[in-house]
Amino acid sequence: MSRPLTLALTKGRILKETLPLLAQAGIEPLEDVSASRKLVFETTVPGLQLVIIRGTDVPTYVRHGAADLGVVGKDILLEQGADGLYEPLDLNIARCRLMTAGPVGWQRGGARVRVATKFVNVARRHFARQGLHAEVIKLYGAMELAPMMDLADLIVDIVDTGNTLRANGMEPLEEIASISSRLVVNKAAMRAQHGPIQKVVDRIAAAVAARAA
Repeated sequence: MSRPLTLALTKGRILKETLPLLAQAGIEPLEDVSASRKLVFETTVPGLQLVIIRGTDVPTYVRHGAADLGVVGKDILLEQGADGLYEPLDLNIARCRLMTAGPVGWQRGGARVRVATKFVNVARRHFARQGLHAEVIKLYGAMELAPMMDLADLIVDIVDTGNTLRANGMEPLEEIASISSRLVVNKAAMRAQHGPIQKVVDRIAAAVAARAA
């Protein structure tokens, strides 16, 4: 008997938007994930289980074959790279923008800029394309505080409504990428278990298409 396929899901906001989409595809956990401390869940599809982990860990689990498929934000893929992964589907959920932002009225004063972000690789590439030398300072949260405390000139962060920026005297400047959640698949698993994995991909693709119709 072959081992079950594992689909890694991103906890938090993305999970809340992923579960209804999966349900539309006929893939539902057999337990209420919000009421359980478990991390692995059997589903209504025989031979398919869900694992719920941090978004930053999803590509790692899929890349190393611990999970066969995963749902993760495009921002994480841009930051970490997509080696060993296929990205067959844009799920069109958890949409937002990855942007630069700064204090209202900020003006660049030279070829150097200090940038606070958790998207270190994305930020370096973005400013390098503009011919700027970015001193990138890695933070894990409360990015808006960095310019206020003179730790950085600008930030690179996810922007949804922009309300948090405005509340802290900042404004969005440039869009780096439009972000949504993507389905990713381990390349080796896709070759070894093409039939079963393709069925899961097709189910989810049909649900995405039905929503867009």
